[in-house]
Amino acid sequence: MTKNVLITGACKNTGYGIAEKFAENGYNVFITSRKEEESIEASKRLSAKYKQAEIFPLALDDSMEESAIAEVFEKIEKSGYPLSCIVLNAANLGLDQEFYTMSIEQLQAVFNTNVFWNFVLVREATKQMKKLGGGSVVFITSNTAYRVIPNRLAYESTKGALLSMSRAIALDLGKYGIRSNCVLPGMIKTDRWDANIGGQRDSLTAKTPIGDIADFDDIANATYYFGSDLSKNTTGAELVVDGGNMIRLTPEL
Repeated sequence: MTKNVLITGACKNTGYGIAEKFAENGYNVFITSRKEEESIEASKRLSAKYKQAEIFPLALDDSMEESAIAEVFEKIEKSGYPLSCIVLNAANLGLDQEFYTMSIEQLQAVFNTNVFWNFVLVREATKQMKKLGGGSVVFITSNTAYRVIPNRLAYESTKGALLSMSRAIALDLGKYGIRSNCVLPGMIKTDRWDANIGGQRDSLTAKTPIGDIADFDDIANATYYFGSDLSKNTTGAELVVDGGNMIRLTPEL
């Protein structure tokens, strides 16, 4: 089967780490960003490091109409690199949305990016997988789909919605050899961690049972497992990568 993957939000942090993992293993990679110049720059970096893979920059914005998204995927297919995998990593984080002051427009904006937009991307990508005789959908969700944190209702709700969406896709598209699974990270060492925004390094969430939080490779390895044939008989599943935070009732002070 052709090994081509599209990864949303892949120009930095977790998304770029995931792109590296697939490129390292010989996948041709479509790197997306809302800003074309960012996707081009990230593609150049990735191409320079992984000569065995073709890297394609791609501008995708969650404000695009369905028809425009369909045109993008038609171009991908006509380019001769039909998708065998799609990784939904990009997200609206819905930060600092307090329950009584959050507007319906703010709630809708998070759902638009994290749920509705992802659905359209998956629908278009799996049309190509169906023709290939199979493929893989991987959602990067969050352990906050189960263990919530303050003032993130919209974000947490969408991550829970993706778990159900993934299971529905697994059931509906399994007959075409298409699998759908979810990776649930906890806290990750992103640039927000590096800058210690909001005191992340000192938070109880960072004090995991295993003693560390995830780096990009941790998430990339889990994603590659679901995206590749390593998990060819696994669908509708979830893999938590959070240092063990999900297993405990309360954090240790």
